[in-house]
Parts: sequence; C-alpha cells; structure tokens
Amino acid sequence: MIVRNRGLVLLAVLTVVVALVITFPARIAYQWISPPFVQMSGIQGTVWNGSAREFATNGVYLRDLTWRMHPLGLFTGKANYDISGTPVSGFFESEVTVSLGGTLALTNLSASVPLQMFEEASNIAGLRGNASLQFERFELTAGRAAAMDGTVDVANLLVPLLGSASLGGYRAEFYTQNNGIVASVEDTDGVVDVAGSLQLNPDKTYAFRGQVVAKPNTPDSLQNQLRYLPKNDRGQHELSFEGQY
Repeated sequence: MIVRNRGLVLLAVLTVVVALVITFPARIAYQWISPPFVQMSGIQGTVWNGSAREFATNGVYLRDLTWRMHPLGLFTGKANYDISGTPVSGFFESEVTVSLGGTLALTNLSASVPLQMFEEASNIAGLRGNASLQFERFELTAGRAAAMDGTVDVANLLVPLLGSASLGGYRAEFYTQNNGIVASVEDTDGVVDVAGSLQLNPDKTYAFRGQVVAKPNTPDSLQNQLRYLPKNDRGQHELSFEGQY
C-alpha cells in the first residue's frame, strides 16, 4: 500500500509540474531564460502554445512567429515544438527541440527566405537574392552551427563586391562530419561555372575552396576579376576565401 501511495504521489507531482509548464506565460519564460543573442517582442500565450510579433537572432528576422509544444518531450529533458514564422518575404517552418544543455535542434526545416537575412552572419555587405532551404537536421550550440544536413538553393544571387548584376543560381549540399560541417557548392544557372567545397569549423570559422570558369554570358566586369585568380593545369580559376561567422 505504501509503495502504491508513493507512486500516486509521484504521478500527482509530475502532473502538477507538467501543468505548470504548459500554462506558464511565454513572456515571463523569455525574460528568465532567453539567451542574449535572441530578441523577441509582442509575446503572447504560453510556453505550450503561443506567438511573438517579432523574432530576431544573429541578423535572422521573422514576423508572426508561432509555436506549439509536444509536452511528452519534457520527460526526456527536452522541449519539442512545431514552429512557423514569416520572414520579410517567403515562409519558415520547422520542428524545434531545445535541450537543457543549450542545444537548439531544427528538424524537417523548410523555408524560403531572402538572403539579406544572412548578411550579418556571413559578413557580406549588400548580400541579396532568395534562398530555399530543406534540412533534415540543423543544430545550434551557443549560437554556433554544430550539425547541418540538407540543401540550400540560391536564386538571383547578388554580391556587390563582384558586381551590380545578378550572379544567377547556385546550390549547396551540407553534411555533418566529425571535424565539422562540409558542403559541396555548384552553380545551377549561374553566370559562372562553379564547383567547390565549404568547410564550417567548430571555432566558427569557415573556408571555401573551389574552381571557377567563365561562361559565354559571364559579365565582362566579372571576367576581368577572374583574370586575377590563379589557374590550375585544366585552365580553371582557383577561388578561395575564409572568415568567421
């Protein structure tokens, strides 16, 4: 009888804890536990089911953010959500898991967003275009990319340092490896033929190494810039750059 009573007490306590969590105001939770690199305003509802008028982190901006929690995940020390939001143009939706260790994991991520959202994170001034994202997994730890598995398709890429005209379309396929994250990069309908690889390192540095070949429709201004790049024995221009995100 004593064991049974203890089991009932434990069940009652767990029920109360879960009830408190799912009815806890989202605005107060944000004030208590939100990391410094996340800003939200117009918060309504609870941590179980709520919304925010605006959300921003590391230059990424969403409006009309909504979330709905799957409470059973709390018993594993994780908070699982279905989240959707609206960037300046396009859409964003994903399943999101927040763990006690501070890891933010996005799964089944589907989005269409303007590249301007990544101008700050990439340190590329004036970056413009549109990106379609499809990721099975995208994990962030302390604001750093810890895992990425999926694709990014870019259309109408504009990089002011390379000229004022659109550079066309490109695709990057990301894979998680033991030493970091790598991506294969190639053009789809770009004004130059590009094939290369991008490495994202655990210390938040990145490096790109690739080959570039001009096409018949490559703008003269860009062809002139390519002449300054070294060539390999196949006549391809070698392109490399690195930095920190």
